[in-house]
Amino acid sequence: MPSLNGKPDVMFEDDDLPYEEEIIRNPYSVKCWMRYIEFKQNGSKSTLNMIYERALKELPGSYKLWYNYLRERRKQVKGKCITEPTFEEVNNCHERALVFMHKMPRIWLDYCQFLVGQCKITRSRQTFDRALRALPVTQHPRIWPLYLRFVRNLPLPETAIRVYRRYLKLSPENAEDYIDYLRSVGRLDEAAVRLAAVVNDESFVSKEGKSNYQLWHELCDLISQNPDKVTSLNVGAIIRGGLTRFTDQLGKLWCSLADYYIRSGHFEKARDVYEEAILTVVTVRDFTQVFDSYAQFEESMIAAKMETTAEMGQDEEDDTDMELRLARFEQLIARRPLLLNSVLLRQNPHNVHEWHKRVKLYEGNPRQIINTYTEAVQTVDPMKATGKPHSLWVSFAKFYEENEQLDDARTIFEKATKVNYKQVDDLAAVWCEYGEMELRHENYDQALRILRKATANPSKKAEYFDASEPVQNRVYKSLKVWSMLADLEESLGTFQSTKAVYERIIDLRIATPQIIINYAMFLEEHNYFEESFKAYERGIALFRWPNVYDIWNTYLTKFIDRYGGKKLERARDLFEQALDGCPAKFAKTIYLLYAKLEEGYGLARHAMAVYERATQAVDTGEQHQMYNIYIKRAAEIYGVTYTRAIYQKSIEVLPDEHARDMCLRFADMESKLGEIDRARAIYSYCSQICDPRVTAHFWQTWKEFEIRHGNEDTIREMLRIKRSVQATYNTQVNFMSSQMMKAITSSTGTVSDLAPGQMGIDDMKMLEQKAQMIAAEAEQDKPKPKEKILFVRSDTSRSELAELSKQANPDEIDIDDEDDDDNQGPEEVQLEQKSVPTAVFGGLKED
Repeated sequence: MPSLNGKPDVMFEDDDLPYEEEIIRNPYSVKCWMRYIEFKQNGSKSTLNMIYERALKELPGSYKLWYNYLRERRKQVKGKCITEPTFEEVNNCHERALVFMHKMPRIWLDYCQFLVGQCKITRSRQTFDRALRALPVTQHPRIWPLYLRFVRNLPLPETAIRVYRRYLKLSPENAEDYIDYLRSVGRLDEAAVRLAAVVNDESFVSKEGKSNYQLWHELCDLISQNPDKVTSLNVGAIIRGGLTRFTDQLGKLWCSLADYYIRSGHFEKARDVYEEAILTVVTVRDFTQVFDSYAQFEESMIAAKMETTAEMGQDEEDDTDMELRLARFEQLIARRPLLLNSVLLRQNPHNVHEWHKRVKLYEGNPRQIINTYTEAVQTVDPMKATGKPHSLWVSFAKFYEENEQLDDARTIFEKATKVNYKQVDDLAAVWCEYGEMELRHENYDQALRILRKATANPSKKAEYFDASEPVQNRVYKSLKVWSMLADLEESLGTFQSTKAVYERIIDLRIATPQIIINYAMFLEEHNYFEESFKAYERGIALFRWPNVYDIWNTYLTKFIDRYGGKKLERARDLFEQALDGCPAKFAKTIYLLYAKLEEGYGLARHAMAVYERATQAVDTGEQHQMYNIYIKRAAEIYGVTYTRAIYQKSIEVLPDEHARDMCLRFADMESKLGEIDRARAIYSYCSQICDPRVTAHFWQTWKEFEIRHGNEDTIREMLRIKRSVQATYNTQVNFMSSQMMKAITSSTGTVSDLAPGQMGIDDMKMLEQKAQMIAAEAEQDKPKPKEKILFVRSDTSRSELAELSKQANPDEIDIDDEDDDDNQGPEEVQLEQKSVPTAVFGGLKED
């Protein structure tokens, strides 16, 4: 086959002819060349390269041809030794390609990566630089990652540092990567400088999401832990700048500053930093961090000294230094509570409780205690204080008092009374403490003068709760001060002065019921009885229920003790006045006192009338007890027969629980009087409210009564009534059960949703099961009788009935009368029962 262009080195095969003809027809078609290259892909590498060269000679500006050609050439040398000349040929191909493709970043990247793989450091760096110069700046982010990865792997860091500096001019936001690299290669000084610049740049945003505070801490840790390598920065100034900038995170920064001096060997400076830190931090967390670091530093100093002494031998100078270090450490540990208290007071200087704790910490040091109290009363603002600010003044004065310096204590109290407290009660407490101090030292006149001064009218009067006025203008209405003055006047003053104090308290309208009672008893002790009663009446006019209850109770008791029946009408008027508007809760005591008055000095019928009123006026829970008292007193005064009407009324009024008890007592009384029929009628009436399943005691009592006093007919009647009552309650239970079933089925929608006649078989079974369950529960709830009770049934044989009758009355003569009432049903018995109460109580009333 003839050669191309007369050159014998290019040989063609028969299969190549179609592609060659197509190329001749279209020499500038990339597709034609690519089809030819794809056809020769599995041929010899030299032939493939020759085709690429011919194509690029025709189309030197085709990126596709150049890219595939270069990739093919790199693939051909892959895995070979980098010293072979073929690598240089591939490099030359890349250089030729860059003549036309110098704006294509992919060509540059592939070439640079190829050179890096050949370990040609200088040529690679120069190629990277050429790429950066050739490409527009918008394409640089594609070159820099590969460039930086290349320089970071170089043995000498200087090249990488210079490359990074150029890179940061374009992308300053990636300073953290540069800082990390500097720290990894040991260039800590430049790393600290760069990190300081980042921290001071307020517009810097960390790509790793770190806050400015975290960057500050990294800087502080870097410069404090490497004082010998970081020389370009003023470490102290930087950390102190952070202290003023981050006031809520001071502990770590102080520890970093101290750590810098420790690593630099300046131990005294480190100690000064720790002392400054524990005297300036304002949170317990920061204090704990600094103090623990301080204590650890002192321990390490002691341990280092002990090791040095053990290695080099011990002399007198080393022994003194060791004792000094131990003493310093012990003093630090002993100061901890006081230092912590100082932190809390810096946090809130108006915390009264912490000032008291500080005084206790100085116990045994009078000078420090005085200085602390002085500082406390000067620092604490009563309007902002947490706690009772007056307690500081009082404790300060008591300290002088305990040291027998009464004049100084009086001076403190005088100053304390001039402080503008937030609450009137604080100033009142100061005046009271002032007076009690004088009493403790038996200066009674001085104590009286102090309290009289405290209660004197101010130059400008003000209401007690008027916060706009100072407390000095409102303390004259403080009941605490007036109460103490009244006690002192009673003990030390005259009758007139004491009376004037009480009158003044009442006029100021600050009296309490106890003050009124104290005033009245004081007048009574001095035999001013009418004045005492007037004091009670003034107190009654001041207060309302229930506060006036104690005054009324004491007043009425004292009045009765004083006059008895001499002023009966007046006493009655007082009781009526007391009962007018009296709540039911407090009426019982007054009614009992009223009735006692009538019993002792009045008429018995008046007393009964009072008891009658009391049963209606007292609280519902006390009515039963009141009726018991009423019945007892009526029986003692008029006899037991008088109590019948009271029993009837109580049974009508009281709830069923208490009415049963009244019925049993009523029946017992009638049986003792021999009124058997009356007692039986009462039992019959009470049976209507006694469910046999619950009130077994009632039915047992009635049974015992019939056994003692009844006969065959009465026993039969009792049993019939019991069956009737039980049937009544069973009917009520069944009704309630049916209502419950109806509610259950309506909620489930199984029964009520169906029309009559449409209920399914399954629904009927479910309803029957639920009815059986309810019946079983009702059966379980029935109380079990303690003994077997014989019930008289309708089919009871005459012999059994006669035997039962003999048990009831052995001496009874057998009567063979047929009882026609055996065939009565429960309904008839119920009707008969309902007619019993009217006949019974009607007959009682007629008697």
